[in-house]
Amino acid sequence: MAANSFMVPLGTPAPAFDLTAISGGSVSLEDLKGSPATLVAFLSNHCPYVRHIEAGLGALAGDYGARLSIVAICSNDSVNYPDDDPTHLAEQAARAGFSFPYLLDDTQEVAKAYRATCTPDFFLYDGDFRLAYRGEFDGSRPGNDVPVTGESLRAAIDALLDGEPMPEQQRPSLGCGIKWKPGNEPG
Repeated sequence: MAANSFMVPLGTPAPAFDLTAISGGSVSLEDLKGSPATLVAFLSNHCPYVRHIEAGLGALAGDYGARLSIVAICSNDSVNYPDDDPTHLAEQAARAGFSFPYLLDDTQEVAKAYRATCTPDFFLYDGDFRLAYRGEFDGSRPGNDVPVTGESLRAAIDALLDGEPMPEQQRPSLGCGIKWKPGNEPG
């Protein structure tokens, strides 16, 4: 079932995390310190909305390079949704050309802290880890024939990196609802 992202208030500080990466080791929010912009993307492998934009997200990461820190987080219940287990996420990362860490939120506490609702769900932070943008990648959705460009997210990244005002209209992302473990749904 499709869900819209919750529009967390702009200026909200990024919640801390320290999560296991699918490639091994761990990555924390603190590890991203010093970047002028940080993108935290809640993704999954099984969701058709994520699959629709994943190559575009891989391209976006390549286009911005070191000017933008990116981490992807999968918070889905991988027991009931095995396509979102580490092996399948690694296949997705290779398929989509992800050059950034893909992290596992097994407890789902990070998704709750960020108030992530769907996959994909994007949170762009400034150099002080204050929320500058939250919402859609672009207007493309599976089946709507709109090209995948990353236009909405790219406009926000460009504005942030150039010290310009953020786009006033920030549309929520639309995607698959996060697959919460039984009894773990946010209250």
